[in-house]
Amino acid sequence: MIEEMPINQVEWVPRETLRANDYNPNKMFSIELKLLKVSILEDGWTQPIVARADGEIVDGFHRWTVSADPEVAALTDGLVPVVRIKQTDPAQQRMATIRHNRARGEHGVLPMADIISTIVTELGVSADELKARLGMEQEEVNRLLDRGNMKKRAGQGDFGNGWVPTDGQDD
Repeated sequence: MIEEMPINQVEWVPRETLRANDYNPNKMFSIELKLLKVSILEDGWTQPIVARADGEIVDGFHRWTVSADPEVAALTDGLVPVVRIKQTDPAQQRMATIRHNRARGEHGVLPMADIISTIVTELGVSADELKARLGMEQEEVNRLLDRGNMKKRAGQGDFGNGWVPTDGQDD
């Protein structure tokens, strides 16, 4: 049974043998595409592209897009990792795309703040390095490092009268 699982059958194929589908609802901003490039350059290919036997991409369009970058392509001589699924039914294929997109989840703000705080305060990584390696803006780094201390500073002259801190339970 394990032998039949797609992940057990990763192929390295020329990027040009794959093609985008025409229905993927997942969009990625340029900053995230840059971060994806950094991820592949620093960590290598950690996830294959998922495609049908005919080369139509079911999941991994953005990995495929970034693979056209000369630096990324140079890592593997232009080859990309692919696993094939046997979906031929158009409805099932689209549902597979949605499942792959939705199964990734989202980052929680406070757990993310804890990780960033640990990276900076305990592991000694600078805010500039975080910005470069995680595709963050200075304001985002500052807010994550602040981790809720904004409420404690309310009333200390940092905020105008239009801002009133709450415990979040009235939202």
